Amino acid sequence: MNLALFFDPLPEPPAATSPAALAAYATLFTETFPDWRAADIALIGLDEWRGSAAGPPAPGPLGADRVRERFYQLQKGIGPLRLVDLGNLRSGLTLHDTYQRLREIVAALLEENTLPILLGGSHDLDYGQFLAYETLDRPISFAVVDARPDMAEPGTDAAPDTSHLRRLLVHEPNFVFSVAHLAHQQYLTAPEVLIALEKLHFETMSVGEIRADKRLAEPLLRQADFLSFDIAALRWQDAPGYHPANSFGLGNEEATQLCWYAGHNAQLSSFGLYGYRPEHDVNGLAANTLATMLWYFIEGFYHRKPEDGFGTFRFLTYTVVLPGNPDKLVFYKSRRAEKWWMEVENLGDASVKRVVPCTYEDYLNASQGDLPQRWSRVQALLG
Repeated sequence: MNLALFFDPLPEPPAATSPAALAAYATLFTETFPDWRAADIALIGLDEWRGSAAGPPAPGPLGADRVRERFYQLQKGIGPLRLVDLGNLRSGLTLHDTYQRLREIVAALLEENTLPILLGGSHDLDYGQFLAYETLDRPISFAVVDARPDMAEPGTDAAPDTSHLRRLLVHEPNFVFSVAHLAHQQYLTAPEVLIALEKLHFETMSVGEIRADKRLAEPLLRQADFLSFDIAALRWQDAPGYHPANSFGLGNEEATQLCWYAGHNAQLSSFGLYGYRPEHDVNGLAANTLATMLWYFIEGFYHRKPEDGFGTFRFLTYTVVLPGNPDKLVFYKSRRAEKWWMEVENLGDASVKRVVPCTYEDYLNASQGDLPQRWSRVQALLG
């Protein structure tokens, strides 16, 4: 597939301000299209806003280019870096065409084990990101970070970026196993939306819960095949680059921690960071925040470790005896990190089982005779 046909080169390639800057190591599309098949990560700029309820940004530099200015001046981390920048995607004739174009591009990158980072555009573009996984022929899990679950009823008054999560969930054929929605704010979220997600046995985690203990978000991100992150989840003071403004939300440190967790997930194969509008970012603070989030995601990527082989020497195995049904639970803990997994066996068919990320607290609860809520959710999904 000739991906070069879909991209415009960078208008002003950022120059390296020091020998250790990322610009000195990344291969950028300026004149020659990079060899994306040999790369670990491919950065893609997006400028598609036809699905946005707020309309297109004001004329000016692309949001992705503003973030690139800050990102490529950051210092390279320890270890390898095989990063290509494919430039900015040319939008399709229609919004649907753009979705399909993203689908083809992301699918091609996944096939070559190159992780795409999608930067910019409205949040509904994660529909194209999602469609690429239809070719995997297996159920997938994904995580969304947003100030509210975008579950509006599709219709003439509902912009695609206010209803895209619903669109992902009702897509046919249905290939979704589980969904985690993080960083919603209670006062922005209709109660019936959270009830609907609960009935679907999907997990949610509010801003307050993340702020109380960020570590509890890690298992939700560790189960995801892809991450869709809306800048609107961040408080305006840390990222003044979206509309309408919100003085509450994730702080920059919490956002970068989530990106580190996501990057560290060996299962996660694409990352979308959406919604940045540079006209609101006069001093470049939001661009700097997003650039740092990308840095942490990539640094996490290069710290990945294999997370399979349960029951082998790489993992400690704990069996907890319970008084009811099931009569026991099996937990696994990595010998190299404070990461826990739980084995969930279908009560109706013992041959169907799944090992899912969990917390140490899940293990402690089971040790005290309490069936973890996460086990019940996965059991319902397996059924």
